[in-house]
Amino acid sequence: MSTRTVLVIGAGKSTSQLVNYLLDKSQKENLKIIVGDISLENAQKLVNKHPNGNAISLDVFNEQQRTQAIDNATIVISMLPARFHIEVARDCVKLGKSMVTASYISKEMQALDKEVKEKGLVFMNEIGLDPGIDHMSAMQVLDRIRDNGGKMLLFESFTGGLVAPESDTNLWNYKFTWNPRNVVLAGQGGAAEFIQEGTYKYIPYQRLFRRTEFLEVEGYGRFEGYANRNSLKYRSVYGLDDIPTLYRGTLRRVGFSKAWHIFVMMGMTDDSYNLQETETMSYRDFVNLFLPYSPTDSVELKLRHHVKIDQDDLLWDKLLELDIFNPYKKLGLTNATPAQCLQRILEDKWTLAPNDKDMIVMYHKFGYEINGQRKQIDATMVNIGEDQIETAMARTVGLPVAMATLRILNGEITTPGVQLPISKEVYEPILKELEDYGITFKEYDVPYLSYNPHSTGG
Repeated sequence: MSTRTVLVIGAGKSTSQLVNYLLDKSQKENLKIIVGDISLENAQKLVNKHPNGNAISLDVFNEQQRTQAIDNATIVISMLPARFHIEVARDCVKLGKSMVTASYISKEMQALDKEVKEKGLVFMNEIGLDPGIDHMSAMQVLDRIRDNGGKMLLFESFTGGLVAPESDTNLWNYKFTWNPRNVVLAGQGGAAEFIQEGTYKYIPYQRLFRRTEFLEVEGYGRFEGYANRNSLKYRSVYGLDDIPTLYRGTLRRVGFSKAWHIFVMMGMTDDSYNLQETETMSYRDFVNLFLPYSPTDSVELKLRHHVKIDQDDLLWDKLLELDIFNPYKKLGLTNATPAQCLQRILEDKWTLAPNDKDMIVMYHKFGYEINGQRKQIDATMVNIGEDQIETAMARTVGLPVAMATLRILNGEITTPGVQLPISKEVYEPILKELEDYGITFKEYDVPYLSYNPHSTGG
């Protein structure tokens, strides 16, 4: 077998274990792994002088660099920010290369489907964690229920990237385990849409973090889930067009959402306009921008009155912990948006320390009717990282991407087109292999509930 070249574009936080997996398999599978990033140093760190790896400097907006690297590859993995995949995808179509990403399928990507099929290429998307493992693990149970003659009544799915209990050292019970910008902007860009008991529901952004659902995970305690932006688009994808209840959400520890709601109400998560003089602005000055003028009241007092919280409220302690009233710390950002300023402040406190461990939690609920009886299966997955670099996030995003890539190369995934991992040829072998890496689901038969009595709002 001649050497097959895998081009990995992007050396971000989620790429480390993907590259390690491919390098580990490289001898047996005859692979050469090329990691390209705008930072050659970041790419070199991932390759780590492995004899079957190579790091290159690659600017995705340099057309000559990009096309040359893609032309020399057998298959391409894009780990770039989602909005940049399309640059790579168009070249892959033109040069006849299959492609894998962990991101949601964009309209621009979907528009390539006809050409991709005509060329017999596989463009596998949404094969990371969420989207990715959520699709595969959900489809496995959905297919099993339907194959046994069950009719689906309810499907709810939640995922959270959190901090592991042993590294949970702040009042928010949270640290950044992936792109902090995405955390700050979560839920923006339209109302959350879902369906509950046959009724369409909408939660506007300004209420999103006050409408949560409580969930208990055995051995790990209580969590809360808030709604993802659009759950409804997965009805047809999962074959659930007639289902009365469909809801997808994000998990946090209980109490996070109520505190985060303060930032939303204040306007600090807004990314639509730029502030003046943020380079020399202190954290305290930034907070004061969003508060009424008072010749006598302190910033602290104005904020407490503005958002109606008492001095002995835990919410107040959470704000103090972030040091947002510090008059000496500077933002050091040029003409930043409110969201960028908030992110800068949070990164001080929520960045994983070198030995910190992160934690991925996934929770599915399947309600169905079979032989005249209503039943429910709950399935949970918890995975804990090793440290700041070898995170559970990098593992659960990167491994499915790598596994799908190898199966496309080896002709085990052959269906052409722009797709996501919902067919048995994709999800069965990948879920089985993920078990070798400790990524496993526990299933529980529970009494069927047509509504959630623990919800703080439906």
